[in-house]
Amino acid sequence: MDASFLDSNLFNYLILPLLIFLSRVGDVTVGTIRIIFVSKGKKYLAPLLGFFEVFIWILAISRIMQNLDNYVNYFAYAAGFAAGNYVGMLLEEKIAIGVMVVRVITQKPADLLIEKLIGMGCRVTSVDARGAKEDVHLIFSVIHRSELKTVIDVIKKYNPRAFYSVEDVRYVNEKVFPVRRSLLGKSPNGSAFRRWRKEK
Repeated sequence: MDASFLDSNLFNYLILPLLIFLSRVGDVTVGTIRIIFVSKGKKYLAPLLGFFEVFIWILAISRIMQNLDNYVNYFAYAAGFAAGNYVGMLLEEKIAIGVMVVRVITQKPADLLIEKLIGMGCRVTSVDARGAKEDVHLIFSVIHRSELKTVIDVIKKYNPRAFYSVEDVRYVNEKVFPVRRSLLGKSPNGSAFRRWRKEK
C-alpha cells in the first residue's frame, strides 16, 4: 500500500479530528469562563476572552469546511464541545471567582454557629423569625466563593439539620467587606484571598 496514502489517512482520520477536538475543547472552555466573567461584571476580561474564543472556533470550523466528506471530524467537533463544557466548569470551580451570600435557617439555637462564623472572620447578620410551626433563626453571611466549602462544613458540623441556600453576588461594597485573614488561615494578600475590590 502506498505510504503517502497511509500518511493521508492518518492525518485525515486521526490527527485532524484530534486537532479539531482540542480546538473545540479550548474555545468552549474559554467561552464558559467568558460567560462567568460577564455575569460577574468583568467588562474588560470578558471581551478579551471572547476574541480568543471566536479565533479558536474559526480555526476549527475552517478545517471542517475543507473536509466536509470526513464524518470523523463531525464527531470530533461535537465531542470537543461536550468536553469543553465539562473542562470549563471544572476550571471555573478551581478559579472560584466572586463572592456569595449564604443564608441559613435553623430551628436550633444558632449561638454556637454564629460564634464560630464570627471567629472565622465572617461578617454575620442574624435575625429571629417565625416559621410555619415555630420560631427560627436566620443567618446571613457574604463570603468569598473560595471559602464556601469551609463555611458549609461548619454549618453541617454545628447545625446538621439546618437549611441553607447559596446565591452569587455580583457587587459588594468594599467598606462592608473588609480585608481579613481567610477561613483557611492564609494571608488575604494571597492569590485566592487578595483584597476584594468593588466590581466596575
